Amino acid sequence: MEKPTKVPKLGFYYHYKHDPKKDFNNYAYEVIGVALHSEERNYTLLYRPLYSNTFLAPANYVARPLGMFMEQVKIGGEDVPRFKLITDKEIIEKLEKIRGEMY
Repeated sequence: MEKPTKVPKLGFYYHYKHDPKKDFNNYAYEVIGVALHSEERNYTLLYRPLYSNTFLAPANYVARPLGMFMEQVKIGGEDVPRFKLITDKEIIEKLEKIRGEMY
């Protein structure tokens, strides 16, 4: 098992499908942490959506392979991060409020 060389900061992220013309929280997520699968010995990222997500119930979290979370995807011929850290303080405050209401 190889330890990851790069892990995301805890915080809020937009998925590359986020549309800034729609609600500020569409495709917004909170990264909770990195987990090690005890049997398969691979690293996954634990996060949760901050928008209505019907496929999730009854779970509160989503797990994704760490490498997949960190990778670049090609959109319109351009490489972009699959998830991008949100740094705007006003957006973060709004997402924290939604998190309190949802979880």
